[in-house]
Amino acid sequence: MRLRSGTHDDLPAIVALHVDSWRSAFAGIMPGDFLNGPVNGDRLALWQERLGSPVRGAGLFVAHDGDEELVGFVYLLPAPCGRILLDNLHVRPGSTGSGIGTRLLRRGLAWAADEYPGREIYLEVLRANTRAIAFYERHGACRTDERMARFPQGFELPHFEYAWPAR
Repeated sequence: MRLRSGTHDDLPAIVALHVDSWRSAFAGIMPGDFLNGPVNGDRLALWQERLGSPVRGAGLFVAHDGDEELVGFVYLLPAPCGRILLDNLHVRPGSTGSGIGTRLLRRGLAWAADEYPGREIYLEVLRANTRAIAFYERHGACRTDERMARFPQGFELPHFEYAWPAR
């Protein structure tokens, strides 16, 4: 597996993996009519914006297998609150548990510590996404809050905030 910084050229592969990941991880959690319908256009618009007009100071890292297929990515950005948001960490469905997520997480956390020393890194994870919660807890994240996530598509779901203290 090879890790590198993501670029605009990665757009189609990132969108496809993000959609597949959401459909797999959030089946039975998010509304089926969203996951089986507009999620593709939703994720495409998100990544077109992110890669077309990048957030200053954001970090995107992608993982490729030996065949140069995208197998995962991590995206972090400075949040208005002064902390660093780990906004996305996705691994190709069927490849979870293989160490890809761990390598991406470590790369993202190291990048944030280098680029933003002394800042806390946090993420938000849906309460029902128990596999992700277990992953983040195994990697030292601590639950810091619980609230409702309001999705622009018109639904709400409970989520937790997890954080790694500033290094």
